[in-house]
Amino acid sequence: MLRELSIKNFAIIDDLNICFSDGLTVLSGETGAGKSIIINAVNLLLGSRANVQLIRTEAESAELEAMFQVASKSRISEIMDQHGYDFSEELLIRRIISKNNRHRIYINGKLATIHLLNLVTENLASISGQHAHQGLLKEEQQLLILDHFGGLMQLRKQVYNLYNKILPLITELQKLNAIKDRQSEHIELLKFQKQEIIQASITPGEDSSLEQEKIRLKNGETLYQAVHESIEALYNTQDAVVERLVEVRKNLDRVCQIDSELSSAAKGIAGTTFQIEDITEELRNYLKNIQVDETRLEDVEARLDTLQKLKRKYGGSLDAVIDHLESIEHELTTVENISDKINSMETELAKLHGQLVKLAMDLSEKRSQTAINLAKKLETELTTLKMSRTQFKALLLTISAGDKADPYITIDDKAITETGIDSASFLIAPNVGENLKPLSGIASGGELSRIVLALKAILADAESVETVVFDEVDSGIGGGVAEVVGKKLSFLARHHQVICITHLPQIAKYGDHHFKISKKVEQGRTITHIDPLDDEERIKEIARMLGGVEITGTTLDHAREMLDHR
Repeated sequence: MLRELSIKNFAIIDDLNICFSDGLTVLSGETGAGKSIIINAVNLLLGSRANVQLIRTEAESAELEAMFQVASKSRISEIMDQHGYDFSEELLIRRIISKNNRHRIYINGKLATIHLLNLVTENLASISGQHAHQGLLKEEQQLLILDHFGGLMQLRKQVYNLYNKILPLITELQKLNAIKDRQSEHIELLKFQKQEIIQASITPGEDSSLEQEKIRLKNGETLYQAVHESIEALYNTQDAVVERLVEVRKNLDRVCQIDSELSSAAKGIAGTTFQIEDITEELRNYLKNIQVDETRLEDVEARLDTLQKLKRKYGGSLDAVIDHLESIEHELTTVENISDKINSMETELAKLHGQLVKLAMDLSEKRSQTAINLAKKLETELTTLKMSRTQFKALLLTISAGDKADPYITIDDKAITETGIDSASFLIAPNVGENLKPLSGIASGGELSRIVLALKAILADAESVETVVFDEVDSGIGGGVAEVVGKKLSFLARHHQVICITHLPQIAKYGDHHFKISKKVEQGRTITHIDPLDDEERIKEIARMLGGVEITGTTLDHAREMLDHR
């Protein structure tokens, strides 16, 4: 419930503060005094888009603030707790609109986002002005009204949640099917690559080893000659290195008997002799393996060519080729299992689709009965608002699925949306003998105002919103109709806090509280004032609304009588 509203530097309002109470509060005043500006301020505090053009001339920013009284255990308290905001039974919303576009929002003194503001204020207050009248002409709004009236919002929410659970699964299934459509050719390619690599029987480092062998094969004769000559020089020829070392050792052994210090040198020569013998044996073995074989060279070069081709195709090295084989095997496993994934997802979607169909059909059936009840109730309400014998019908139509609709969000040839399988169209025949026609094509401004009011009265118990603001409820009406509209607003104020801006005394007289909005020029600037009216001031304001500029004694008596007989 709105308790206090503060407006600073907003349009022609300099500094304004209003305290609101329960029941019906009436705001009146001359045209252009600033009544609509107050509505704009409330809209901004409820989350509408800010516009720097609304900042008062010569001011750098506008400040709007509203204090709401909210139940301690409510959806609002849950939202604030989820987002880390302190909450008591008072909710303070503050918006600062700056010329530099650095607008700020505060909720209970803490900086907030426009998204959070919209979440918090979603069911805080309802403003029924020209926008609400035009919104009533939209079919999606008409369906929402029908569901509110029938108490179907929980069932509608279940349809919404299930529908939005199915949508991403449909997208994933479409992706899998697209892969499957391409997989035949892709699998063949993967299998070819796998076979090509496996047939090559690659071993890590094989290319380096073959390159070395290739060098040896190309230089076999040179290697043979060099190794053979080395063996000869070390061991086989007359006066070979080994023989000379043996002689040296014998000489040293003889003289060691004379000087033992030569023993170390003699042992060194003996060790060297053994080393030379080992080297010679190693060279002999090497010599046995030296090939001068053109056939083997061709085989090695052919093998290296095969490996080089694989490296060029699959990554530049044998390690990369081996890694690519592992990648192929993994992908083949994934692709070859795609049918299982598709079957599993189709099973899940079929189950969810069955649940969605049941919920959507149940919702549609309940809407059909609700539409009949709403029509009866609204016709009765409109009778009390001087629209007797008006015919009204809430027509439900199914939505055609179309050829390209996904089967998991259809029922036969009907599409399922997040609101079910229905669209709603409000039809009306205000005058006897006329055919029922869409509300958008036949209702006048005055009729729309009364239809909005009638719907608000009907939904009084169903709507969770506590504060209802009426801006143009008196549009296009007057006289006796205004009287019954005033009574209806008074009735509505038993269920909600109602704030009504009006030009008609027949409506204003039903207010539990009455404020007068006026504007004055002070120091060359236009300033808006709002003043609560006591009994005598209220009589004068009702008289002004009755008689215009000149207020006579008769007009005052009439105003007093109106207030006494409400």
